[in-house]
Amino acid sequence: MNGYVDSKGCQIYFQVRGSGFPLILLMGFGADGDVWELHAAEYQKHFQCIIPDNRGVGKSDAPNGPYSTEMMADDTIAVMNQLNIKKALVAGISMGGAIAQSLALNYPNRVQALCLISTWPSFNNYAKTVYENLKKLRRVARAEDFMELLQLWIFAPPYYDDNMEALKEGQQGASTNTNPQKQSGFDGQLDACINHNSVPRLHEISCPTLITIGMMDIFTPPVFSDLLHEKIDHSEIVRFPAGGHVHHWEDLERFNKVTTQFLRRHQG
Repeated sequence: MNGYVDSKGCQIYFQVRGSGFPLILLMGFGADGDVWELHAAEYQKHFQCIIPDNRGVGKSDAPNGPYSTEMMADDTIAVMNQLNIKKALVAGISMGGAIAQSLALNYPNRVQALCLISTWPSFNNYAKTVYENLKKLRRVARAEDFMELLQLWIFAPPYYDDNMEALKEGQQGASTNTNPQKQSGFDGQLDACINHNSVPRLHEISCPTLITIGMMDIFTPPVFSDLLHEKIDHSEIVRFPAGGHVHHWEDLERFNKVTTQFLRRHQG
């Protein structure tokens, strides 16, 4: 089942897969809901997976920004309301994890439990500069070269030893993509990342929370996840020693197992 919902004038596209207790899956910047495929294939055996395209990417509208994680949390609530979902499990990767935090803080009665994956509560000046630089580079770089740069940021060095062909295929796919993300959507999403700051309110999150992090992540370094773990009472943290920002792909089997067990334990 696929559909659209209007969220304050922005059309948000979503997919629904599987059956069971609702699980909202929120993707990171620059990627649409289809990128959840290898995880949703497992999750849909146990849950009703609701997978939006965040504003700015995929089949959702890409209005001029800036966006905020609070704004995209509102978009998620619009999808939940459209589907008559009162409460859901929520998993978010990178920017999706920042959106998930805003969702849990601003709509605490709608969130059953959280999985926060490769994410952060607030950027330091270094991370802000990285993201501002990405906005500038995307405007002038060839699509395949920009994809190579992103791969270098998000994959850990061990992944390169056995997966160069797949990485090259990703670069080629970017060069032949006939419907790339609009610059307005890319910039708007990165603005949301840069300006996200949940630190003063993290103590308010009371639902069960699992944090996962790749210990070789240079894009959202482990110190960011450590702060989430410190500030969210009774949160759990699982570390992937050889993983980068996308440890959820690099160690897919373990990641799916760890997160599925957590989500099943805390479903309503």
